[in-house]
Amino acid sequence: MLNRPDWPWGAALVLLVAIVYWPTLGNGFIWDDDWYVENNGTLRTWQGLADIWFKLGAVPQYYPLVHSTFWVEYHLWGLDPRGYHVVNMLLHATAVVVLWRLLARLAVPGAWLAAAIFAVHPLQVESVAWVSERKNVLSCALAVGSLLAYLRFSPPESRLPTASGDAQPLKWSSYFVALGLFLAALLSKTVTCSVPAVLLVLYWWKQGRLTRRGVALLVPFFVVGVALAFVTAWMEKVHVGAEGKDWILSPVERVLLAGRALWFYAGKLAWPHPLVFFYQRWTIDGHVWWQFLFPLAAASVIIGLWVARKRIGRGPLAGVVIFAGVLVPALGFFDVFPFRYSFVADHFQYHASIGLIAVAVSAATILMASRPGQMPWPKRLGAAGVLLVLAVVAHRQTYVYKNVLSLCNNIIAYNPNCWAAYSISGTYLLQQAKYDEAVVRLRDAVRLAPDRATLHTDLGAALILTERFDEAVVEERRALALEPQNASTLYNYSAALRGAGDLTAATESLRAALKIAPQLDIAQYALGDILVAQGMTEEAVGSLEEAVRLQPANAKYREDLAATLIRLGRLAPAKTHLRVALQLNPRSAEACYLSGTIDQARGDVRSAVSYFEAALALNPRHTGAAASLKRASQASGSTSKSRPAESRDKE
Repeated sequence: MLNRPDWPWGAALVLLVAIVYWPTLGNGFIWDDDWYVENNGTLRTWQGLADIWFKLGAVPQYYPLVHSTFWVEYHLWGLDPRGYHVVNMLLHATAVVVLWRLLARLAVPGAWLAAAIFAVHPLQVESVAWVSERKNVLSCALAVGSLLAYLRFSPPESRLPTASGDAQPLKWSSYFVALGLFLAALLSKTVTCSVPAVLLVLYWWKQGRLTRRGVALLVPFFVVGVALAFVTAWMEKVHVGAEGKDWILSPVERVLLAGRALWFYAGKLAWPHPLVFFYQRWTIDGHVWWQFLFPLAAASVIIGLWVARKRIGRGPLAGVVIFAGVLVPALGFFDVFPFRYSFVADHFQYHASIGLIAVAVSAATILMASRPGQMPWPKRLGAAGVLLVLAVVAHRQTYVYKNVLSLCNNIIAYNPNCWAAYSISGTYLLQQAKYDEAVVRLRDAVRLAPDRATLHTDLGAALILTERFDEAVVEERRALALEPQNASTLYNYSAALRGAGDLTAATESLRAALKIAPQLDIAQYALGDILVAQGMTEEAVGSLEEAVRLQPANAKYREDLAATLIRLGRLAPAKTHLRVALQLNPRSAEACYLSGTIDQARGDVRSAVSYFEAALALNPRHTGAAASLKRASQASGSTSKSRPAESRDKE
């Protein structure tokens, strides 16, 4: 709790966050947000909420608390990105205020300024402005809260508990609060598994030693942290896909990567420009001598601070060790999916940056103070100036995250050889139906990384949409040469072949795709559709039924299955599928038309007329419905009450 005189300072921190991040309320979703929010089926139902918690693989990573917040938000404001951005902003503000109280509790000089710099540092924009990084802002608030609760349980200014007795009564309620917050932090992002190690460093800093019982009290924290960290590592490799050529590094190369990453992150904290979503991916090579300088220099800093601890105090070493230790999961010793694009990312050091910020601010505060605890006004104005510059840069950086295209354009401006930026923006342009622009971007992606099969596949898909089928066939063949057993590529190859007029080869490609991935519903549907086109209607029914079984909520699948069944005279099952299709999509003109066709065949002319009128109301240009309505009206000896399709067309 804040004391009454402290409220204005806490409010000032919240206001800082609000001012800096206000532009995010106008931002949309970006990369990965479709996976986490927009197309995340688990957010829709109560069963989905259960799957979030109890079914590994139901969501991209096992961070159930994060996805539960998304579940709640989806049911509050749907897919309006503003709500998600507001929550991210509030969680960041919470983390900032709790961090201030933690640093003040530890008597860190300049605690408020350190928290304020953490609040507005441009490096944090990636975590706050990116909805998917709810992982960072939520887990940080919980982790810092856990640290603060544990320090209340066992104050660092007292002796750690010993076998002979406690220096003062332990507050066990705070212990269990700390453990609960720690577990919640882990369920938000397992990088927070470093919390117990951070506590040990803090106690060593304050007391100069550790006791056996003091370490024993943290054993439950270590056990839970390590267990969930292994779950995350497994998920990254098996479910997210962090394995393959992009992650092949020898032990020596991993050390070289770690050393270079440490200096990169420290440098970005000191000079946050340029900030790029995907930085250039380094080539790590154990045969290049100068790359060894990075880990050697990092080790030298640690050794130097250890040697100087009696002269300058243990604080600087503690802060640097916390910075490096919290970064360990992102330094290359463990494989994470973003390494495919870059070995470093701003959001990787969201938590870790606290260590260096606290050291830098406390050192500056001590050096600038005229007397202990007092800083002259000119120097306070200088500190305010630094804070203002950081806030302005961060505020401007939020606009980079407006949408996928603005994000990728920023990447390309500073990292023009980043194939991922061209690929992601190309896919985004496809979704925006800007097919020609998408083709240009995807061609650039292929040019920069011709050995990546998925890029050829995506370019082929874009060429299909622009009806350049022969070119699409070439790209899909190149993709298959690189990955022959890729079912999605085989599906795209089939679409290209069909567009080029080779139905036989297209059918064979779909069958090959389904041998690899029989659960690929879109391929089952496409196979049924192409069999109908070749007159193999009976065989097509089986594929279309399988597509419906795999995706029972897909109205289009049901409509086409019903149309095929009508051709075969199976009106009863066709009607059943159309009834469900209209429940799923009441505005489907095709489903109305087909339903009318069935009723007309059964002799229920009045119902047929009603369906045909409904189809024309939804799609006045539906020629089949217009012709059928005319015939049905003539057969019943009556005139439709609806206006002729011709007059509607003129309008």
